[in-house]
Amino acid sequence: MSFQFIEAQNKIESFLTPSDTLNLKRQNTVIITEVALASVTLVGLNQIWYADYPKSDFHFINDNDEWLQMDKIGHMYSAYHLGRFGAEMMNLSGADSKKQLVYGAGLGFAFLTAVEVLDGYSSEWGASSGDIIANATGTALYVSQELLWKEQRITPKFSFHTTHYANQRPDKLGTSLNEQILKDYNGQTYWLSFNLHSFAKETKIPKWLNLAFGYGGDGMLTGNLRNDNLVSDQNPERFRQFYLSFDLNLTKIETKSHFLKTVFSVFNTIKIPAPTLEYSANKGLKGHLLYF
Repeated sequence: MSFQFIEAQNKIESFLTPSDTLNLKRQNTVIITEVALASVTLVGLNQIWYADYPKSDFHFINDNDEWLQMDKIGHMYSAYHLGRFGAEMMNLSGADSKKQLVYGAGLGFAFLTAVEVLDGYSSEWGASSGDIIANATGTALYVSQELLWKEQRITPKFSFHTTHYANQRPDKLGTSLNEQILKDYNGQTYWLSFNLHSFAKETKIPKWLNLAFGYGGDGMLTGNLRNDNLVSDQNPERFRQFYLSFDLNLTKIETKSHFLKTVFSVFNTIKIPAPTLEYSANKGLKGHLLYF
């Protein structure tokens, strides 16, 4: 049993080790797998999510004033990391940097744009030009850093804490924790995490130490204030929040294990809890010993 476990572990490690030269078989496998997963996901979304709502002619909507733009930042975050994962998968096959950016980093933008097309044919929603711009921004953030620095010095990250607003509108903000993470924008915080050593390589700053700037919103029961007034008599005041905190860049932790490097890459999407300063117009400056 132990021998089989070690053998399986070695196979995983071997697969996750980038090829020194182009491995066409592995490259084709990666491309086919990425396309297949994206296609299956889109078909699943169409059947599970959109099938319950009436169809319409393709149309655009303007939702740029909703949710204090938290949803737009979420699109940027998703496009960045989908593209990053796609590029890293292409890197495993030994593909050159151009193919990594075109076939890998383009994955996030292509997939999320396809979701916008599904939205555009649903009478419940509609394609959003703001979402498409946010998708392009996330992809551009990854690609521009690769072209400029050959590394990712600035990483979008995400953190979440539960709020009492979900209990007021569980149908809109989610009932379970999993739903609230996706739907309750009041509990979401998006960060731009800067790797300090990358900007000051001659210093003794630890390679894993980051400084993160966060953005969040509070007091949102619906997309905009007009609808808040229709669903609640309490009408909480909605406001923007800005954060400053320390963070870790897990990909800078030195290890020879490509399995651990992959694990660190996946979890580097999440901002670690840390001491944090928060500023908002209605509450001023406040500190958190640990902010989630």
